[in-house]
This record gives sequence, C-alpha cells and structure tokens, in this order.
Amino acid sequence: MTNNTSTDNHSLLAQANDPDTASEMLVQLSMSDDEVIRGAVACNKSTPEAVIESLLKDKSEHVLDCLKKRAILHQARFIKPQKVIGKHVVFREANTADAEFILQLRTDSVIGKYLSHTANDLNLQVQWLEKYANDSTQIYFIIEDKTGERFGTIRLYDQQGDSFCWGSWILREGRPSGFAVESALMVYHFALGLGFKQSHFDVRKGNESVWNFHERFGAVRVAETDEDYLYSISLEAIQKSLQKYEKYLPNGVEVQP
Repeated sequence: MTNNTSTDNHSLLAQANDPDTASEMLVQLSMSDDEVIRGAVACNKSTPEAVIESLLKDKSEHVLDCLKKRAILHQARFIKPQKVIGKHVVFREANTADAEFILQLRTDSVIGKYLSHTANDLNLQVQWLEKYANDSTQIYFIIEDKTGERFGTIRLYDQQGDSFCWGSWILREGRPSGFAVESALMVYHFALGLGFKQSHFDVRKGNESVWNFHERFGAVRVAETDEDYLYSISLEAIQKSLQKYEKYLPNGVEVQP
C-alpha cells in the first residue's frame, strides 16, 4: 500500500512539474494535500493565472518559496480579497447586492458631481457588477464601518507596471470623522502589499478639496486636460504619508482573502 501511494505521489508530482500538463489537471493538483505537489504547480510556467492567484493565499512556506523563485510575489498584481480591515474602516469587495447603494451614490447631485456619468438604471448597474466579478484588472470596494454599515466606494484599477490608479472614491454624508484619511491610507497600505510602488490618478479641476487632499499626501501634479489635473505619487511620498498620518492607521491593514 505504501509503495502504491509513493508511486501515485511520484506520478502526480511529475504531472505538476510538466509544462504540457492540461490546465484542468493543474487546477486539481493545486488543491493537493501535499505541499510539494502544490509547490510544483506554483513553479510550472503553464499554470493558469487563476491558480497562481489561489496559491498566493497558500499557508505553506514551501509553496510561497516556489512563488518567490518565479518572482511572482514581487510582481505588482491585483488580487481581490474579501475584506481589507483598518482601524475603523473596512473595505468589502462589491457585489450585485450593492448595486442600488452604488447607484444612489453615483447619481446623487452633490456627492456625485465630479464623477463620470452614470445612467440611473439599476439593471445596468447590476450587469456591471456581474461583469466585474470576473474582471481581474480592477478591485472595487464598498467602504463600511466595522458593524457593516455602508458609507461609500473606492476602486483600484488601470495597472501600469508597478503603478496603479485609484478612484470612484465616494463617501456619503454622515460618515464618521477620519474615514477619508483612513480609507486613503488603507488604499496605499493594501496596494504596497500587492507589490505596487507608486500610483497615478486624475481629479476634476473643480474638485478642489480632493486635489488639495492628494497634494497634502505628497501627490505631484504632472499634467492636465481640459477637465482634470493628472497626478502621480511616489513610493517615498506614500511611505511618508503612512508615517505622517499613522494615528489613523497605527497597525496597518488586515487582508482577508
């Protein structure tokens, strides 16, 4: 029996290492109880991207070491978590149940004034969120407190190498004090953990309070269009802001995969 088990494991390991192994088989092997087999899948250059994202959450040091050898852990990439938890603020990944809430925010004449146009159509919003669920190029969060009350939205998207864009940043009236600063710090802390080293974004010229906010964080205005100021913020500036406003996020963030 032991010999048969050993032979089976050897066969599975060989398949996990083989770049010609079918994607469906690599998916199955990535769920093996044997960390050596999962590690081999991590090292296999034919392993599908979705499997790599799953293995990034593996608790095995061996598997993570295999990913490091491929430099996977050092590459900036969007990985959707269920939640990102700060001191008072929680980012929860958006889903179709949030469609009405998001639509109310985006079509509000005051808080949605500087956002791109959104059709006041609930079905379209639901469809957008359904499509988003399978989109690995962005991460869309609902901003909540720790009781689950919803206060806004925030989105990371437009990866350009080790730089990411963030926006769709809306906070409704009645939000607790400090939510704006803490949510901005959480974006940067979370993004650094994903391997990003800088950020870029645009702000409507008329939205003076927001572009002043970003400039206090160290963002530099690099260009402009008829409607927008374009900004970038360096790793050094991000790190300085995390230190400067540390009281709002003293223990960083907890990421729940």
